[in-house]
Amino acid sequence: MKSVVHFGAGNIGRGFIGALFSQSGYHVTFVDIADELINKLNQEKAYKVKTAADPQEVTDIYNVSGLNNLKQENEVIEAIGQATFVTTAIGPSILPRIAPLIAKGLAERIKTNDNPVYIIACENQISATDLLRGHILESIDEKSVSELKGRAFFFNSAVDRIVPIQDQKGMDVLVETYHEWIVEADQEVPEVKGMTIVPDLAPYIERKLFTVNTGHAVTAYFGYLFGKKTIDEALNDTAIYEQVKKTLEETGAYLVSQYGLDEQAHQNYIEKIISRFQNPYLNDAVTRVGRSPIRKLGPEDRLVRPAYEAKKAGLSFQQLSKAIAAALAFDSQEDPEAVQLQEMLQAHGASYVLKAISHLDESDDLSIAAALHYEQLKK
Repeated sequence: MKSVVHFGAGNIGRGFIGALFSQSGYHVTFVDIADELINKLNQEKAYKVKTAADPQEVTDIYNVSGLNNLKQENEVIEAIGQATFVTTAIGPSILPRIAPLIAKGLAERIKTNDNPVYIIACENQISATDLLRGHILESIDEKSVSELKGRAFFFNSAVDRIVPIQDQKGMDVLVETYHEWIVEADQEVPEVKGMTIVPDLAPYIERKLFTVNTGHAVTAYFGYLFGKKTIDEALNDTAIYEQVKKTLEETGAYLVSQYGLDEQAHQNYIEKIISRFQNPYLNDAVTRVGRSPIRKLGPEDRLVRPAYEAKKAGLSFQQLSKAIAAALAFDSQEDPEAVQLQEMLQAHGASYVLKAISHLDESDDLSIAAALHYEQLKK
């Protein structure tokens, strides 16, 4: 039977990537460190994916199992040896931690299995699979690296599906109806329902990151400032709605200029994305979407990167600079990064923080604009 080893048995793993593989006739082995989740997967061998919609669609997902990578390393290695795909949905920061285990699995695999294996990191980060590949190859000897050529293929991807925080006690997963999984490959890949193969991922991943991720973050940060509890509640406020729309028009201008996208088609895409955020059935908290502001203020992430690229292209970045300021003002006590960010701001000020976190020189027009907006927000 066709099989996939998927690292990350959380809601995205079960509700999106794993579900698509199961529906495509693959046995899905989820690898995670959450004992309770792994035990339930092995006991029930099935779960349901439910859509946040009216009427609700319910899909039964079968042919699944679980392994604990801390306790069952040999079993994970054996599973990688037989798999057609190895995928992840665990967060970019965790990729270096699982790379040595994947490397062991691939090194053992080449001794007994000549069939190709496809490795795809399904993370919200540009070139996440390249990052994973680098850590994997660092973990094996030169002979194994050479033997993997033509047998292990690493493909970058872009993923898009909103999965809100939900009850972790059960196996079932609530997801939005919409989903998109785009994989960059220069060769034929075994079919997986819901996977779209393209020759160049850059336009798709930046379109997604700088529309979906940017829009989601902007809604969360301004929603938090305005005292809103959920994303849909925030967008019911005309002022926040207009702020999000204007910000995405700035990222859209950059994307149209950079990749030659059809302007009207992209405008339609923006409107589609905002309408997804307005789904009341998701009940998505602004504190969840806004969490990890230090990471989201990184130089390559959803706020600073499109703002910097827009500035470099001679395009407007004023709305994006306001969004950066709103992210600086996110002071949720539930989030460790938000607490750390506020401590940095109190000790050193906005310009210092933007240099330390976002790698923006204090004399940079973007840094100056964001710091000014931040001071205005504080008042």
